[in-house]
Amino acid sequence: MDDPQFRKLLVFFGLSWGGYRKVRKGVKKRITRHMREIACRTVEEYLLALEENPELKKQAQKLMTVSISRFFRDRDLWQTMEEHILPVLIDSQNLKIKIWCAGCACGEEVYSVKILWERLRGRYAQLPELELWATDLNPELLDRAQTGIYSLSGLKEVPEEWRSRYFRQVKEKHFAVSDFLKEKIFWKVHNLIADNPPGTGFSLIFLRNNLLTYYTVEMQSVTLRKIMGSLETGGFIIIGSHEKIPVGLQALCSTPYHPKIYQKTG
Repeated sequence: MDDPQFRKLLVFFGLSWGGYRKVRKGVKKRITRHMREIACRTVEEYLLALEENPELKKQAQKLMTVSISRFFRDRDLWQTMEEHILPVLIDSQNLKIKIWCAGCACGEEVYSVKILWERLRGRYAQLPELELWATDLNPELLDRAQTGIYSLSGLKEVPEEWRSRYFRQVKEKHFAVSDFLKEKIFWKVHNLIADNPPGTGFSLIFLRNNLLTYYTVEMQSVTLRKIMGSLETGGFIIIGSHEKIPVGLQALCSTPYHPKIYQKTG
């Protein structure tokens, strides 16, 4: 598959050429394999098959997803989370804090949130109830996330003290998250573009390294407005280190805490 053919596929799904710059080769291989499996010789035949068969389209969408993550990716962001954002939410006097990790892939971000929440438990007499939603388009990735087993390379940002407390070694260079971290997480297969958010009244939404990286600006704006409707006033949205909020979203303002953390205004 050459670049012009790959561009046709991106246009079909509303995806961004620039977003796939570093992962293009691997995605092309997956799609080419899928084309052979369903006997499509050209991209045009392939796109027609996807239009006519919703199940094939779902399979192709999964193949287009990219899952590159690790625990506490962008360490300064997580330090800000622990020192400022989560304490602000806890001090808000809400009885329940709802957090949504959108595009959670294999769950590293989800369990990173739970680890910080457990660390804060020792600083407060009582914490609010935490309702944590973890969604992704790819059900296979969600299955891996719920299993909660990770290679040592994915834990390189986790201090040794934390690793011994929140993980257990299951085989050489592989660790499982402690069972208590798995409690009260709602896992759900979810398409950011096509589906409505998995609820309303979220205090914090992680929207890192998915929508604002891999989709076109037009698709970003429409979807982000829908996501904004599920965020409570005063709530926070966190984006990736190389991402930008589309121009014109006046309901989101920057915060003094971190350049990639935004807050919903009235």
